[in-house]
Amino acid sequence: MIPRFQPTFAERYPVPLFVALLDLFFVIAAALLAHQFRFDNFDMSGRYNTATLLSAIIVVFCLALAGVYGSQRGQPFQRQFSVLTFAWLVAAGILLSLSFLLKVSESYSRLWFVSMVLLGWSLSLLLRLVAFLLLRHLRALGRNLKTVLLVDSGGSSAGQLSDGRALEEHGFRVVHSMPFSRDPDWLDTLVAEVRQHGVHEVWLCLPLGEGGAIRSILYALRHHMVEIRFIPEWDDIRLFNHRISHIAGLYTLDLSFSPMNGPARLIKRLEDLLIAIPVMVLILPLCLLIGLAVKLTSRGPMLFKQYRTGINGRRFKVYKFRSMVVHREKYGQVTQACRNDARVTLLGAFLRRTSLDELPQFFNVLQGRMSIVGPRPHALEHNEYYKDLVESYMQRHKVKPGITGWAQVCGYRGETDTLEKMQKRVEYDLWYIDNWSLWLDLKIIFLTMFKGFVGKNAY
Repeated sequence: MIPRFQPTFAERYPVPLFVALLDLFFVIAAALLAHQFRFDNFDMSGRYNTATLLSAIIVVFCLALAGVYGSQRGQPFQRQFSVLTFAWLVAAGILLSLSFLLKVSESYSRLWFVSMVLLGWSLSLLLRLVAFLLLRHLRALGRNLKTVLLVDSGGSSAGQLSDGRALEEHGFRVVHSMPFSRDPDWLDTLVAEVRQHGVHEVWLCLPLGEGGAIRSILYALRHHMVEIRFIPEWDDIRLFNHRISHIAGLYTLDLSFSPMNGPARLIKRLEDLLIAIPVMVLILPLCLLIGLAVKLTSRGPMLFKQYRTGINGRRFKVYKFRSMVVHREKYGQVTQACRNDARVTLLGAFLRRTSLDELPQFFNVLQGRMSIVGPRPHALEHNEYYKDLVESYMQRHKVKPGITGWAQVCGYRGETDTLEKMQKRVEYDLWYIDNWSLWLDLKIIFLTMFKGFVGKNAY
């Protein structure tokens, strides 16, 4: 006889239906409060009652489509916040579009509508925040936890999941961990352990190459009502912003892709324009003064132009104020500036130390060839040299190069005279790409203002 695990609260009661009804109530309550705020009474007329009912239905429908009523176990509250906010914005957009198409927008108070949306969103968010904090408290007491049997192949994922407290905050508890084996009797042992512990889920932390073993495990557990999760061990593969996609009716595991797709690309471009345009206006007089100083202090052009590698490997011409005397390099060779470099002019040394020579790159940003934040562009010859020496070196070109970057604010700025320095710079660049967000960009810009413009390695 197979023992049944203890069902969780959500498995015994229709929690999603209850939450959806609460959201419905919140919209109606928000509409009443907004009416009181706008008209100083709760007595809504017929058209406002109709609009309120329609609003409640559309909001709940959008929340359901966004997956808000699905299980949030294992998800951070930030994700709940973003999904909920997006669903409310979509619902508000639908309601505005309907009012425009039906030509009834003049019949309703704009202040009432905005107040209703803000109040309803706030109440929905408050409900989920209270639920999140309550569940975290209960889980700290050992309640509302799903039990897990962990199959461990000795990789890093299994080691990370063995952190009991962190896992329990997400609603899970590993009650037993057993090492993976290819022994023929191992599957019988696995079934016996599942039967003995009565777990909710079995997590398989196995390498991708163990596809045959996974099929055998699924077959061995076919009579047990446990959920089975496959958590691939990536220790032997360099992942790059991985995700799961759905293409042509098939699920794909994307191992390497650029995060600058869809809405992220639009957000990144808007960020660049909103920062670069006012900065260009402010620094234009300074640029004119620097350009004039460069021309007066040494012979040669005001600007230094050089081809660099941009997004997806496309070449573009980067602009800087010239900081060296005009000279010729051997074909196919680019010598990095070093300490006490005789080629650097007196003015150029100051410009390089303060990063003022980089100011013309804001024009590259306006062109769309660079970004405010991103991996710094290297000379083409350096790319050719390091691409075979540093693993995943060329992956840094999956996004636009930047005026400043995560590597620069973390101290990896200036000359890379050793292979180890370049490896660390690339490591920080890839971490940035793999973890990109608008907030990370703003953090880097903030840090740049304090320690990104000057540094001991800038010469």
